[in-house]
Amino acid sequence: MGTIYNDRLPTELKTSDFYFDLPKEQIAQHPAEPRDSARLMVIDRKTGKIEHRVFSDIVDYIRPSDVLVINDSKVIPARLFGILEGREDAPVELLLLRQREIDLWETLVKPGKRARVGMKIVFGEGLLTGEITDIVEEGNRLIRFTYDKTKGSNIYDILHRIGIMPLPPYITEKMKDNSEYQTVYANVEGSVAAPTAGLHFTEALLDRIRAKGCAVVPVMLHVGLGTFRPVKEDKIADHIMHEEFMTVTEEAAEEINRRRAAGGRIICVGTTSCRTLESASDEKGIVHSVCSDTGIFIYPGYRFKATDALITNFHLPESTLLMLVSAFYEREKMLEAYETAVREGYRFFSFGDAMIIL
Repeated sequence: MGTIYNDRLPTELKTSDFYFDLPKEQIAQHPAEPRDSARLMVIDRKTGKIEHRVFSDIVDYIRPSDVLVINDSKVIPARLFGILEGREDAPVELLLLRQREIDLWETLVKPGKRARVGMKIVFGEGLLTGEITDIVEEGNRLIRFTYDKTKGSNIYDILHRIGIMPLPPYITEKMKDNSEYQTVYANVEGSVAAPTAGLHFTEALLDRIRAKGCAVVPVMLHVGLGTFRPVKEDKIADHIMHEEFMTVTEEAAEEINRRRAAGGRIICVGTTSCRTLESASDEKGIVHSVCSDTGIFIYPGYRFKATDALITNFHLPESTLLMLVSAFYEREKMLEAYETAVREGYRFFSFGDAMIIL
């Protein structure tokens, strides 16, 4: 039946059970400089002890036998501004959500009432044109893009010329440049939001971790809005996650399994790496190579199979991300840790500080 939480089954937990108060001034608007100078809360699940460190100190908590699993997905400039074809007075805002085919994307269109099947939207003074081909769940639109391919261009080349990085709405200040919202190891284009726990790593810090003997292994999950979509249902068990595309290569799976079998720990950098491994592992905790979608929703009561430690940011109240970390560490204790973080002046959300849960 699962673990009992406050005399209730996990399936009876409510969204409101994951609420906490956060002063607006603790919502980070820019990343720490340098990145690894952010604060780090260290939580020992066995003892309940909490330490307050700096992120670069994370090396002290990593063993030579461990494997650090990172998500090397790269954020794309997924926000576009255009006009309806032949209508200078009809501006349209588009957010790319998920690639279905090479030039076919699921999108969010504003204003939605204006976006009917068959309509064409022009971006970048004709550099890119999109035709609405279908309406999918929650009113999102499928759009097929056309552009000049004679010079070998692809959709990503065009996006980097005319697109804008889609920052979360709680970040209201402008970035110095797009690299602020990109991990130093970002490699595979396709995310519409950053795997933010990885933003704290620098190349120098990763070198120190490797020098200690720890393996750094990439997996990939393209972060979509489903990860951050508000939970509107009263009972969290009624919430359905949007699917996101993920891959784990054979080489990555072999290294992860080899290290763990030899006594090393799997340390996931971020909830996306965690969700990828939990989706790719069997009941014995063996990680397999995959190239597929995942809609895994992890909340209290879930039994982790392939995650031994988790590096993560401080998440929004009532979010699926907070529910995941509350499954990895007891909900009540996690909320107490969040209260401590608020009291100690930690910075929250995408550009904020981090924690490692051991």
